[in-house]
Amino acid sequence: MRIHLDWQEQEAYNFLFNCLHWSFALGAIFSLDSITAAKSRYGDRKSFVTANITGAAAAAVTFLLLYFLAGENPEDTYLRYKTISFIASARVSAAIFVSFLTFVVLAGYQNDTSDFASSLFMTHKAFFIALIYGIVIMSGTSGVAGAVRALLYKGMSSKVYMYIGTVSGFLAFTIFTGYFPDFTKGVTDDHRAVAQKQPRFVEVLFQYIMVPIVLAMTVVLVLWAGKTMLGGMKANFVRLSAIATSYAIGGIWLHIMVTHNDTGPAGFYRKVYPVTAIFILAFEAWAFVIQLQKYGLKTTEYNFIIVWIVALVAAVLLIAKKQKAHHIIVASACAAAIIAVFPAVGFYDLPVSAQVNRLEHLLQSQGMLENDKIIPAKEEPEKEVREKITDAVSFLTSHQNKKLPAWFEKNLMNSSKFSTIMGFEQTWPESDDYYGETPGDYMSINLYLEPSAVDIIGYKWAVNLQDYSEKGTGEGISLDGVRGTYEIFWTINQQSNIPSLEITLDDRTIIENDMNDYIDRITSKYPPQNSKFNKATLEDMSLELESPEITVLLVFRNIDVNVNVKEDQISYFLYLEAMYIREK
Repeated sequence: MRIHLDWQEQEAYNFLFNCLHWSFALGAIFSLDSITAAKSRYGDRKSFVTANITGAAAAAVTFLLLYFLAGENPEDTYLRYKTISFIASARVSAAIFVSFLTFVVLAGYQNDTSDFASSLFMTHKAFFIALIYGIVIMSGTSGVAGAVRALLYKGMSSKVYMYIGTVSGFLAFTIFTGYFPDFTKGVTDDHRAVAQKQPRFVEVLFQYIMVPIVLAMTVVLVLWAGKTMLGGMKANFVRLSAIATSYAIGGIWLHIMVTHNDTGPAGFYRKVYPVTAIFILAFEAWAFVIQLQKYGLKTTEYNFIIVWIVALVAAVLLIAKKQKAHHIIVASACAAAIIAVFPAVGFYDLPVSAQVNRLEHLLQSQGMLENDKIIPAKEEPEKEVREKITDAVSFLTSHQNKKLPAWFEKNLMNSSKFSTIMGFEQTWPESDDYYGETPGDYMSINLYLEPSAVDIIGYKWAVNLQDYSEKGTGEGISLDGVRGTYEIFWTINQQSNIPSLEITLDDRTIIENDMNDYIDRITSKYPPQNSKFNKATLEDMSLELESPEITVLLVFRNIDVNVNVKEDQISYFLYLEAMYIREK
């Protein structure tokens, strides 16, 4: 339906289609659970029929919940029509995640015993086989369609390729589900042994390539821990959280994958990883506490601590129970996913509550919050306090959560609004330890024109330059004046990205300026620094040029100069608001 309808036709139904897509996705994965459970635990026809009905019911219930409870009104978004809220889609994703892990657990049951490691590998194997078949089907049929379009029917719609992609994806999913053995209770399917067996090249991949890579990462993190003890915590938390998450999830996954491998590298890894993981997780917790003290709980910190808890539980269990720990690890991962999307304590609500409390405490400490209303500061707070207030406001205004106190205004990130309400300008940390690279690696000048009126008395033309133009291409703007025909060209240097203005009168150049002098003027007044936006006056954001024939006034909306110190690269971006011209 979405392919058949053009965007302008389907836009009004986008919410309906999204609800259907999410509900069908959950229904498909949940059906894997219910049918596998019915066949492996019961094995009769009644339970099989019930499982199919349950899968369909899950899709129907999900659709109804999304359609009637998960809509976000257009006035709360930038779209024209209702959309699914972010938290609703996150909750369906969590349900799909839990359903999929449950399926892997159920697929591992055979004769009242369970082998999660073999089942997980079988699932990977089925996925990649289905992926290869799907790519071949799509590539081959798309090639045939391309030949038809080129040789037989040039008017063939490009939507044919979309239909091919859809059908190929459906066939790949059927191949994925069809690869699994018969899970019926009491039935021995010879295909199970083939599906669960790791080929020689996979064993080599795990033992001699991936195990050394993870061990090398372990060495790096252990050295980081030693450096931390000696030199203090100086790691970028966003980068650290990404590395820690990858290490924890990837390490546990690999530990499960090599469960049945008896070679030396696999055995060594199974013994070493859980111990070193606990050691590294302890230092990551230290980094988390420091981050929490500086910036409070935000979404990044929340996700980090959820993964940290699951990784710690997994590491301890792998030491204590070894292979028997797999099901408990899966249960803890499922519980973490559910908690993460739960109201009040999930990633969507808890960080907002924490930042609201943090901001409220900061404002009260400065006497800026009375009777549920923000009062401008009588005296400018210390720089550290201004930075913390700006940071908290930035997080809350960028968050989609609507559960904000009455005294908080959503448009506080507007610089002029912020300074009016708070009584001081937005203040950002000089070294962005939280979001940026190593302090000093990147610097910039970011200027924007303050709201103001432009005196244009005496100017005859206001020229709207929507894009760059180049002399000799006929793309300039023509003006017919008393002296003749003027041609205006606003070009950009491909190497430096610096624009230049050239104006000709009857093919004679009367003004030519490459903006270099203007940039020198700006950079001398606003030296590059670490990611700070400045409101600039009309005087700073305008440039007047003259010739014997005309006077030109350029007014810029934004000026951005980005300096990459490591790569020794500078980028210039000058956004022109308008050009005013008067003839002398």
